[in-house]
Amino acid sequence: MSYTAIKTLHILSMVLLFGTGLGSAFYKWMADRSGNVAHIAITNRHVVLADWIFTTPTVIFQPISGLWMVYLLGLPLTTPWIAASLFLFFLAGACWLPVVWLQMRMHKIAALAVVEATPLPDIYWKMARWWFWLGVPAFIAMVLVVTMMVFKNIPGVESWIA
Repeated sequence: MSYTAIKTLHILSMVLLFGTGLGSAFYKWMADRSGNVAHIAITNRHVVLADWIFTTPTVIFQPISGLWMVYLLGLPLTTPWIAASLFLFFLAGACWLPVVWLQMRMHKIAALAVVEATPLPDIYWKMARWWFWLGVPAFIAMVLVVTMMVFKNIPGVESWIA
């Protein structure tokens, strides 16, 4: 596969990863704010599904395609923007893994609350706070990764990455 084809797939994958993550976070946050337990349960189910269908494959593909391009270009992994991007990507992943677990647990808790016609328990709201605050560094890290993907070749910009 050509470098251009890999780069195109890498960019499309990044857009899908970023868009799904931001969209899911927005809809889940808004559903939680509504207080409507049935709406929260359905939204949580869809967020978990979106993670399995869209986020998980792109999280796997991003480092594979990125490292493939680095290899094709003959760049060392110690290149400042590459090392920083990898660190930030894995930082985002370290936040994302507990978020996925929290989403699955919150989905089950909300679905049970719907079946039992009860309000969401305090543990749900505690998990929702953890989910939100783990998402903040993950989102910031991914914004920085995308920024480095875009600006790596602009003269003078590498100095702030180095």
